[in-house]
Amino acid sequence: MQREEKHFEMTLDAVVQRLNDLKLAVLSMIQKLEMEYMEINWPTFLDNFAIISSHLTGLTKILAKEQCPPLRNRTVLPLLVSMDRDETLVNITEGRVPVFSHDIVPDYLRTRPDPITEQKMQQNEQKAANLTNDAAMKQVTQYNKVVSHVLDMVSKAREEWEIESSSRTGIQQTSSMADTQLLVATVGMGKGLQYKANYGPGPGPGMMVPPSIRGPTPPMGGPSMSPGNVQQQLGKAPSAVKTNIKSANQVHPFSR
Repeated sequence: MQREEKHFEMTLDAVVQRLNDLKLAVLSMIQKLEMEYMEINWPTFLDNFAIISSHLTGLTKILAKEQCPPLRNRTVLPLLVSMDRDETLVNITEGRVPVFSHDIVPDYLRTRPDPITEQKMQQNEQKAANLTNDAAMKQVTQYNKVVSHVLDMVSKAREEWEIESSSRTGIQQTSSMADTQLLVATVGMGKGLQYKANYGPGPGPGMMVPPSIRGPTPPMGGPSMSPGNVQQQLGKAPSAVKTNIKSANQVHPFSR
């Protein structure tokens, strides 16, 4: 009996030490997230998370040892339940539990799972107990088949990604400086554009007419000017038009 009690005390000391280490790791991570959130990077976050995970793994190993007495067989009873504030309890729990009242005793001294959770666990255990060996083997085989298929897909995608990454010499070029300069020169100075002086019956679709031979804009609803009409209009002498305007003014000087 004394030997079992000694093992129990050693186990409790190891569990308390591991829990303190876990608490310090969690506090350090929370402090970095609150104070250094602008400077923290992903590798640092993963390192802190790995420390917390290692403490949890160590705690699980301690509880899983054969020398550790099963804590589920132990019953914890409150020695004093009061509605008044307990300063000793506040110091022990670092201000988290000021009062050891009837409301928090079931949560802090619970040795069994929540009733709803326990009921679900019993249903699953009963379902697993009623399952036959053949049905279980079929489900396991089907599950392994699905997992193997997903693993093959992930492995194939990873191999393709590694091959593509290894074959890629550098950043792929998505633009050409020569083409950019040629486009700027074409838009800004008309470099490379060719105009034809002799037009046929009419400009083809999308053909640009230079401003030097472009005729006046036809009136609303009037006939459009073809390149032949433009050349005829350009070939006429403007003096005859001015003479006609003068003659009209002389005949009708007061007409409006």
